[in-house]
Amino acid sequence: MTDPIRPQPGILDIALYEGGAAHVAGISDAVKLSSNENPFGPSDKAKEAYLRAVHRLHLYPSTDHARLRQAIGEVHGLDPARIICGTGSDEVLLLLCQAYAGPGDEVIYTQHGFLMYPIAARSVGATPVQVKERDRTVDVDAILGAANERTRIVFLANPNNPTGTMISEAEVRRLAEGLPKSAILVIDGAYAEYVEGFDGGAGLATSHPNVFMTRTFSKIYGLGGLRIGWGYGAKSIIDVLNRIRNPFNLSHGQLEAAEAAVRDQEYVAECRASNTKLRAWMAEAIAEKGVPSDTSTANFILARFADESEATACDSFLQSEGLIVRRVSGYGLPNCLRITVGDEASCRRVAHAIGKFKGAK
Repeated sequence: MTDPIRPQPGILDIALYEGGAAHVAGISDAVKLSSNENPFGPSDKAKEAYLRAVHRLHLYPSTDHARLRQAIGEVHGLDPARIICGTGSDEVLLLLCQAYAGPGDEVIYTQHGFLMYPIAARSVGATPVQVKERDRTVDVDAILGAANERTRIVFLANPNNPTGTMISEAEVRRLAEGLPKSAILVIDGAYAEYVEGFDGGAGLATSHPNVFMTRTFSKIYGLGGLRIGWGYGAKSIIDVLNRIRNPFNLSHGQLEAAEAAVRDQEYVAECRASNTKLRAWMAEAIAEKGVPSDTSTANFILARFADESEATACDSFLQSEGLIVRRVSGYGLPNCLRITVGDEASCRRVAHAIGKFKGAK
C-alpha cells in the first residue's frame, strides 16, 4: 500500500549531506583536517563577547541584526541595509532558492561545486543542472551555454570548495553580464578572506542587481560551531529574503561573537598569513613525494593521486596515523583527498605521513 503521507517532489532525490569525519576508531587524539576549520579557533575578542551574552539568555535576540549588519558594513564598506544574516551562509543559500526557484525552474552549479547547491535546489522542487569545469576550475563559457529561460539561480563558489581554485573578477563579471535577465548569480565567498585584497564579489554585487554575495563566519573567523553567515546584494532581494527568514534565527551569543569577530581584522590578517605560508609549504612538501595539487586560494589543498584506489589507501593510512582528511568522491573527485591547512605541527605530520605512504608502496 502506498504511504499517503508523501514529501514534496525532489525531496527524496536528495542524498544526505555528510560533513567531514571527526573521529577515528581506536585513536583518541586524532587531528581533524577534514572540515576546513581554522586551527587557531576564534579570536579572544569573539570568545569574550560570546561569554558576555550569557547574561541575556532569558531575552529574545534582535530580529533585525542591526548591530551585526552595521559592523559588517563598516568593515567591508557596504550598505548595512543590503545585508542579511543567517545561520551560516547555508541558510542564505536556501532562502535564495525558496524565494526565487521552484518546480520547472533550473539552478546551475559547477561540476565540483559545493554539495549544498543541488540539495538547496531539490528542496524547493527545482532542477539542479551540473556544468562541467575545466581542469577543476570554473568554465564561464560552459555556464553561459547551459543557461536558458528556465535558469533562476547560478551558484558560483569563488574560491571553490573542494578544488581551491578561483576565477578572476573579469570572468565573474562576464558571467554576470551574460546570464539571462531572470537569473541571479550567487557568489559564494566562504573562503574569500583567505585571498589578500579580495572583496569576495562585493563590488559586483553593489553594481549589478543580478549578483548576490554570501559569506560565512565558519572559516577564517573560527566560528563554525556557532553557524553564522551573511549575504549582500540588491535591496529588493534582501527585502524578499527577510520576508521568509525566521525572525529569531540568530541568538545573542551568535550576534555578539560575530560582531566582535568581524571587527577584529588584525586577527583575521594573522590567520590569513599563517594559512598562506603553511598552505604553500604543505603543497610543495607533498608534491615532492609525488602528490600534486592545483594552486589553492583557500585554507585547504586538493591532493591528487594516481587513481581512486591509491587515494583510498592513503586515506586509510593517514587515519592509522591519527590524521583525518576528507575524501571527495562525492564531488566527482574519487582520486583526490582534500586536506585542511592546520597549524604547523599538523601540516608537518601530514606531509611526513604521505611521504611514508608513498615510500612504502
